[in-house]
Amino acid sequence: MPRILITNDDGYSAPALAALARALRPLGEVVAFAPDHNWSAAGHTKTMHKPLRVTKDVLPDGSPLFITTGTPSDCVGLALLGILPAWPDLVVSGINQGSNLGHDVTYSGTLAAAMEATVYGIPAIAASQDIQGDHAGDLDFAAVVVAMLAQRVLAEGLPANSFLNVNFPALPRDQVRGIQVTRLGRRIYRDVLICREDPKGRPYYWIGGEPPAGEPLPGTDIGALAAGYISVTPLNLDMTDQVQLARLAAWNLHL
Repeated sequence: MPRILITNDDGYSAPALAALARALRPLGEVVAFAPDHNWSAAGHTKTMHKPLRVTKDVLPDGSPLFITTGTPSDCVGLALLGILPAWPDLVVSGINQGSNLGHDVTYSGTLAAAMEATVYGIPAIAASQDIQGDHAGDLDFAAVVVAMLAQRVLAEGLPANSFLNVNFPALPRDQVRGIQVTRLGRRIYRDVLICREDPKGRPYYWIGGEPPAGEPLPGTDIGALAAGYISVTPLNLDMTDQVQLARLAAWNLHL
């Protein structure tokens, strides 16, 4: 049976991790490897400056669970570098609490775990559930859809350097209109710097502000969610700008 590694950036106790394990278990052997706390917006961080610890537990469905002090990408790295006895056939990261759309992919710990798997040549899926105020989608439904995509990836594979980024709208399952294959949209961030003082009068800072917005253009992941669809976006680790590559060649750069 296929071996499936699941991870996240919300931490090992996140309900979505257990939902994902339940949905994927019919497809093969599921093992979870997750951080011991939330690493949202950690990006593709690899721990090099301090030791990492790993403890063992189980998920509610009985699937093995490894818990580490490291980041989401560390979870995948530790698993592949020797903690697990054999490499998985697929890595699934999520289901994140909050969407990862457009430029979010450069910040996301959820995406970072999928990227780390892709670096090692293992097919990967990153999945996220949008939240709008007090409204979120059905995690069990999202997990079933991820399992359907996982089955297709296991059967058909993914090209080298490629992985899938899946986002679910903040809607009940009976209001989700379908699935769209999309490109990345453009996020609009509304961050603000909040300055405060500690009891000794020394300044400290928070980066806060309103949740990010985005341009809901047709064909984009942001547009799909805005229209009530699940977005499936194929991403590639090769970030070379082919148009700019040709343009720079025409500059005839030399020393």
